[in-house]
Amino acid sequence: MKQFFLLLALFSTLAASAQVKTERKKYLRPKKDEECQYVQNVTKNTDEDAEVSASVTRLAYRPYTELLLELNEQRKYSTWADSAYQRRLNNLPAGGVLIVTMLRRGSTNANPSYLSLVVKDKDEKELLNIPSLPDGDGRFWNRDLYKSQRTIPFVKTLEPQALRVIINDAKLKEDFEYIVNTQ
Repeated sequence: MKQFFLLLALFSTLAASAQVKTERKKYLRPKKDEECQYVQNVTKNTDEDAEVSASVTRLAYRPYTELLLELNEQRKYSTWADSAYQRRLNNLPAGGVLIVTMLRRGSTNANPSYLSLVVKDKDEKELLNIPSLPDGDGRFWNRDLYKSQRTIPFVKTLEPQALRVIINDAKLKEDFEYIVNTQ
């Protein structure tokens, strides 16, 4: 009878642990992202282990000044009408943009609607909360991985500061954490 209760306790513990988020390993100090100077990775989500497990999630930040500079450079080489330039200028987000890139195994797993995004300041005040990124599929990227990328308008801050960005993957049941230094 004791063995029955032990087995029952073991199975209930396994069932409860299957629904809990898995904790990602974190760096001792946030690691500067290789591709974006404004972003630091807190969780280990862009290393070789993440690529093997098909759970690479990368975040990039492009400030408004960089987007404006790019738009003005494009204007030099394009024959846009003034109205086209004004329309593009008015569509630039005042806080810049976040670019979320995910690499997953299988095209259905690369759907960004599995991701939710929360941005908090140093006082833990929530500045932006997106419960689900825009739906879509990925495209074949490398080996058996699919790549999906979404651009999200970012919030404008009055002064430069370090913001904490947490991306939750509902499919993997994992959180990816970043620090974004705004301009």
